[in-house]
Amino acid sequence: MGKLKDLTDLETLRERLLKEQNPDQPVVRVCLGPSCLALGADKVAQAFKSTIRKKGVRAAVQPLIKETGCHGFCSQGPLVSLSPSNLFYVGVKTEDVPDIVETSLVKGEVLERLLYSDNGTGYRSAADIPFYKLQQKIILRNVGLLDPLDINDAIQAGAYRSLAQILTQMSPEEVIETVTISGLRGRGGGGFPTGFKWLRAREYARVNPGPVYIVGNGDEGDPGAFMDRAIMEGDPHLILEGMAIGAYALGAKQGFIYVRDEYPFAIRTLQIAIEQARRLGLLGKNILGSVLSFDLQINRGAGAFVCGEETALLASIEGRVGEPVTRPPYPVEQGLWQRPTVINNVETWANVPHIIEKGANWYANLGVPHSTGTKIFSLVGKVRNTGLVEVPMGITLGGIVEEIGGGVPGQDTFKAVQTGGPSGGIIPYELKELPPEDLKYDRLGLQARGFSPTELKQLQVDFESLAQAGSIMGSGGMIVMDDHDCVVDVARYFLRFLEEESCGKCLPCRLGLTGMLEFLDNFARGRGTPADIDALESLGQALVDGSLCGLGKSAPNSVLTSIRYFRDEYLAHIVDHKCPGGVCRDLITFSIDPETCNGCGLCAKHCPEACITGKKKKLFTINTADCIRCGVCRDVCPVNAVQVT
Repeated sequence: MGKLKDLTDLETLRERLLKEQNPDQPVVRVCLGPSCLALGADKVAQAFKSTIRKKGVRAAVQPLIKETGCHGFCSQGPLVSLSPSNLFYVGVKTEDVPDIVETSLVKGEVLERLLYSDNGTGYRSAADIPFYKLQQKIILRNVGLLDPLDINDAIQAGAYRSLAQILTQMSPEEVIETVTISGLRGRGGGGFPTGFKWLRAREYARVNPGPVYIVGNGDEGDPGAFMDRAIMEGDPHLILEGMAIGAYALGAKQGFIYVRDEYPFAIRTLQIAIEQARRLGLLGKNILGSVLSFDLQINRGAGAFVCGEETALLASIEGRVGEPVTRPPYPVEQGLWQRPTVINNVETWANVPHIIEKGANWYANLGVPHSTGTKIFSLVGKVRNTGLVEVPMGITLGGIVEEIGGGVPGQDTFKAVQTGGPSGGIIPYELKELPPEDLKYDRLGLQARGFSPTELKQLQVDFESLAQAGSIMGSGGMIVMDDHDCVVDVARYFLRFLEEESCGKCLPCRLGLTGMLEFLDNFARGRGTPADIDALESLGQALVDGSLCGLGKSAPNSVLTSIRYFRDEYLAHIVDHKCPGGVCRDLITFSIDPETCNGCGLCAKHCPEACITGKKKKLFTINTADCIRCGVCRDVCPVNAVQVT
């Protein structure tokens, strides 16, 4: 089909595609998200195609195989969903495919062994599983349903309808007003009001006529984060449509999507989507026969974490070294090639079509005041149900980790959550009673807000509440820790990451991170004094006050919050020369409790140094002289017989 000339052509195409769709045709959707791919989902998809071809499935049930984006339930992959039966299978292997085809596609029966089961309850439909049931999917509603490489699939689901609406019914000023009223804030970490940013850019462009540029930031570099990746790989046309709407509102003719080079599938998916949109006239000159002419290009990042900062990102697009520069002027005043430039995270752009479709008031009523809408989080770490979740702003920390995530596995205790990536803070799950001298570290004001000492898990997850807790929303990474994690070690890990990724341009960041890391290295070895903790805090605050960009200003967050809420753990390292989490190698010794050991021998089997001796069904012991304190024995012991002293 040629280019769509107007709104009528778009709706005609949508109606034709919907009529051609057979509602009775089985559809097999195989998740090709990163976790499922790592577990062989691509081979599962190929097995479906070859099995159906070999079996010669009769035409009445000839299924359509769709390779989709991330379904979200990463801990249970590979994932396969069947419609119209709404069956949802987990942990699917290639050898399971013939049974699925024969039992579920041909006979219409349920393969019980592949259903997700929790506490003896098997769930046939994904919608009934607590992990999904408690979410509110808006941005991700089509991720996992659509074939991201097929624009027709997206158009059937309503893609580009909001773009057509604003081109025919709204002025640029009305679009900006709608986004402003919605309360949408940047999803990349800063949380700046999107509508206000757009308005400022349009005002500067009006005073200084010339080109205006827009940028989609997909440079997702936080360890453990994959929210942007899921959107780019699972529903790329949602981002393209959001940016086209922004281009109309701002008068931009050229846009850029900046994607880290470590995301080859996201780059491929976006490039295919851009080419398909151009062929249909949804990008390019006179889109849908309107005055809007707008095109996009992809720029690949080279893996520098600092290029997630907006001024460094713009420098990279221009071909310069990706280093931050002093603001003001801000990019909305002088961005790319000294022209007004609006940079929004790709998740922010993906919100825009939904706001146009359902209205500003609808969006403003989602979440909580000043933090409206939903937010996507990557839930990882010591939690049963890891994966991608979309929840309304203002949900409690406990709601995400316990109800959606299923809590901490086994008998371990939920200790803390690290939010916002390496620049975020470490928030305790249950805040113990603070001694009077430490109340200065309680910036939450728990008593004034009605919290009891053990109710920090009821902390709302929104921009303001996380900031009060000493953390940030960030792009949406959420790492859960249990009592086997050491906050000193975690803070040291993130600080080391940021030291390596710092551009080194400003002195506070260049020298301050190295100095802070020296303190933490000493603490992990049991060296230092309590006064060093105060010195570390002071140095961290100097970075916050003096660094040039957001990387340096937020880098101390994990250290400052861990000291604020886990000072006793720091003191245990320095004064008692013990690591309560059993992580810091210089401070721990492993032993096996003879009364608990069941003689299974798993510890000896997995020990890399062969320093565990014994016979099955009898007591095993650890030769401490040869032990390298790797902790493998503790991790594999089914009865928690391995003790750390």
